[in-house]
Amino acid sequence: MIGFANAKINLGLFITEKRDDGFHNLETIFYPIALHDVIEFIPTKSQKSELRAQGIQIPGQNTDNLILKSYQLLSKEFDLPPLQINLIKNIPTGAGLGGGSSDGARMLQMLNDYFQLNIHSEKLMEYASTLGSDCAFFILNQPCFASGRGEILQPVSLDLSGYSLHLIHPGIHISTKEAFAKIKPKPSNFDLKNLMLHDISSWKDIIRNDFEESVFPQYPELSEIKQTLYREGAVFASMSGSGSAIFGIFPQEYQKRTIDFPSSYLSIHIQL
Repeated sequence: MIGFANAKINLGLFITEKRDDGFHNLETIFYPIALHDVIEFIPTKSQKSELRAQGIQIPGQNTDNLILKSYQLLSKEFDLPPLQINLIKNIPTGAGLGGGSSDGARMLQMLNDYFQLNIHSEKLMEYASTLGSDCAFFILNQPCFASGRGEILQPVSLDLSGYSLHLIHPGIHISTKEAFAKIKPKPSNFDLKNLMLHDISSWKDIIRNDFEESVFPQYPELSEIKQTLYREGAVFASMSGSGSAIFGIFPQEYQKRTIDFPSSYLSIHIQL
């Protein structure tokens, strides 16, 4: 079976408070985008499941990968055979695009479909939430206002079709721990559930990504990428999640515009 796991961007990201359990409460809008990892699996005669990855390098051990953790999670309750799992990684890691979370969520859906486990969407979201804070979003996979740790989701009527996205990743890997290290939680200054009521050209004045305040001083090239996107005509630009991918949203007439970034940067145009 073959499946495709898409990335997401964050439209606004407020870190509102530190929780007693050590996590942080946040408010954001998750928006799915058409950048995909490819997952394939087939039953194998081996004694245990194995993951083979190609494409963008994934740091850490395969045993930490959420694809395998998804398989192990469902294997505890269902009699699943060992699988040979192949991953083509196209979504950069440590970029704030949710690639690992999306892979884990998509694997849950694929296992459910292939083995006819008949797990309903709400239960799949419960499983996904045990894997990571934003995994449940990729089960819904539609624009959502997220709160709590990112697992409390409310679909919103936000449609960016007609715009294009220019996504830049300079090859910097930012761990979640590193991103949170210098965060100073504060109340949000805008209700993101009302974002669609405001013209996109005003977003830069009313929403922010709180991680930029802590990450940009460490990696000033990220701030320069954002400013370059604005100079080139973006109506809104931001870092996604805890970084380090930076995106600019452009009117449709700019979708094929060439922007000069170093050749070492990953630079992708995506139609929204």
